[in-house]
Amino acid sequence: MPIDDFDLAIAPLKDLGGQRVWSLMISLFGDLARQEGQIIGGPVLSAIMSAMDVRPEAARVALHRLRKDKWIASEKHGRISHHSLTPEGRAQSQAASGRIYATPDDLPEHWLMVVTDDAETGPLEKAGFTTLMPRLYVGDASLPVPKDAATLPGQAVPDWMKRQLEPASLAESYAQLSDALHHVARDLAGADTLTPLQIATLRCLIVHNWRRLALKHPALPRPLIRDDWAGLVAHQRVAALLAAYPRPDLPEIATA
Repeated sequence: MPIDDFDLAIAPLKDLGGQRVWSLMISLFGDLARQEGQIIGGPVLSAIMSAMDVRPEAARVALHRLRKDKWIASEKHGRISHHSLTPEGRAQSQAASGRIYATPDDLPEHWLMVVTDDAETGPLEKAGFTTLMPRLYVGDASLPVPKDAATLPGQAVPDWMKRQLEPASLAESYAQLSDALHHVARDLAGADTLTPLQIATLRCLIVHNWRRLALKHPALPRPLIRDDWAGLVAHQRVAALLAAYPRPDLPEIATA
């Protein structure tokens, strides 16, 4: 696809907020080089960053930060730098990948309600539950439940309850992401075949914008989600685009 047309097509994703360069790189490595032994060469990394309008100096600062934080390791072979996730960075990327790449069809179908005698929300939310009201939580029926908690099996869910479970602070951001993904899918629908570099760039922007919202709250079982909730619509569009543009092999990007 011509570069100018591609730039216009992905512009809605680039225009969304929260595009910190170091975070973009985490999304990029998590998508393209999450497995042990996978390496992104300096020229490939520079080309993808440039396609996302990241200045070379900003990319260098982000790499320095990620190396300092032990997310990324870099080695130089001749004049070419090779970058990869450290074992720690790889472990954290793998831990988040289940949530990031799960499709709406993968969402749990069975849920339960948990009642505790402790108003502290931290432990239950860390375990994957969502607070409905003080001391009352809902979540995947397969999640571990505290020994002293009471549980009730999930049944029919009223609309008011589904709305109450939606993260209100992310409502606008999910709506913006959903709209951006709609425009990207529409503009790419009639396009010529994308190059491996363009696909890598597109996937990074999709994964990054989805990751920075989805990881801010626990995943809800499907029966607890409204069909027209912007978060679910965004999830459906993320899954559709990632399926339509499969992850390219790193050698393909390097030789494109």
